[in-house]
Amino acid sequence: MAGAVQKLTPLLCVEKLSERIVRILGCNPGHYTLQGTNTYLVGTGKRKILIDTGSPNVPDYIKVLKQTLSEHNSSIQEIIVTHWHEDHVGGVSEIYKQILSEPVPVSKFKRLSVPDVDITPAKYNFIEDQHVFTTEGSTLRAIHTPGHTEEHMVLYLEEENAVFAADTILGESTAVFEDLHSYMKSLHKILDLKPSVIYPGHGIVVKNPIEFITYYIKHRMERESQIINVLKDNDDKFLTTVDIVRVVYQGLSEMLIPAACNNATHHLNKLVTDKIVELEKDTEGNDTWKILQKSNI
Repeated sequence: MAGAVQKLTPLLCVEKLSERIVRILGCNPGHYTLQGTNTYLVGTGKRKILIDTGSPNVPDYIKVLKQTLSEHNSSIQEIIVTHWHEDHVGGVSEIYKQILSEPVPVSKFKRLSVPDVDITPAKYNFIEDQHVFTTEGSTLRAIHTPGHTEEHMVLYLEEENAVFAADTILGESTAVFEDLHSYMKSLHKILDLKPSVIYPGHGIVVKNPIEFITYYIKHRMERESQIINVLKDNDDKFLTTVDIVRVVYQGLSEMLIPAACNNATHHLNKLVTDKIVELEKDTEGNDTWKILQKSNI
């Protein structure tokens, strides 16, 4: 799922990206899904792994997926779902009903905070970090990369030194996240893989991944520094999130203040976790923030 976007690069509905990867758009374009969710058929043989399944109730996607499998004389060996959002897991039920001749595993990491989305008639195969999937010509390693969601995973394709990044990194636009502290750690985890290419959950293929991930990290760190500086300049008092936003995002339209506050809150919660900022409720129950005097920032 994406954040703010610029004009998007047109993508083919179906495109062969390498000898072992075919991308199929989820036929669900939108503000949050960009050109549509990227789903991927992986493998060089007749039995392929499907990564993500698009949104629920999209007949065009089911039609295109079925046609693509037929053209490649292939079937689905198993399905991997990178995280619980409906534009990634939503197509599972219809794939089971309309495409599969027999049940296949639907693997993902388990959500711990709440139950996973129902995918009847399919059932989840919950896996652990570093689980390895194999099919002819392809080896995929599942790596836990929380932040966008608690159980989010990326998949490392050994044969191409490539990463299927799902919604941790997007080909265009910036990613959104539930927890910035975990998200930043996940970005560094992907960077440490030194991938040659990134196949994102939305948008174009990232062919300069090291530079791209470094920019993601730099962008977030710059925003964090701006927030810290505001708090340091007012180190004798607690500030509301709106107080901070009006300084960091000077001149921002009033309509966009709530969205900016949401973004700033992610940064502030990370800084609380990092023991740089303290959080206190004011008399009206609003979150207020202050730099910790013992912080060495």
